[in-house]
Amino acid sequence: MRYEQDIVAWSATQAHHLKRKEWEQLDLEHLIEEIEALGRSEQRAFGSYLQVLMMHWLKWHYQPERRSKSWEHTVSYCRDQIQDALEDMPSLQRLLEDEEWLAKYYRRARRDAAKETQKNLNIFPEAMPFTVQTLLTADL
Repeated sequence: MRYEQDIVAWSATQAHHLKRKEWEQLDLEHLIEEIEALGRSEQRAFGSYLQVLMMHWLKWHYQPERRSKSWEHTVSYCRDQIQDALEDMPSLQRLLEDEEWLAKYYRRARRDAAKETQKNLNIFPEAMPFTVQTLLTADL
């Protein structure tokens, strides 16, 4: 089965060849591509949970009149997803230490918080006003 025709069937075929150590049968070019894509996908999912967590943290602190159990639930859920990802993929921890990576997701969270609260973007600090540790563990 060809990669371009049916990636599910292709994946099964590649797994079969790997299990049998049929190295010459492997589609290395596409295997490499898929493995790299898998890593990027996990990083994006991790960043997405972090972005939602940051957005809700901002909303919680800058729009206290609208606080809700739903926001608390979302914060808890995102924290759980981030913790699970760190347990399953410890290498993701390095992203939480990368100021540029964190700033990218904070900018997005800040933008989304402004849109959702209908407040001016300038209400929210340009730089992340909390540490990662606070974000992941502190009470709201």
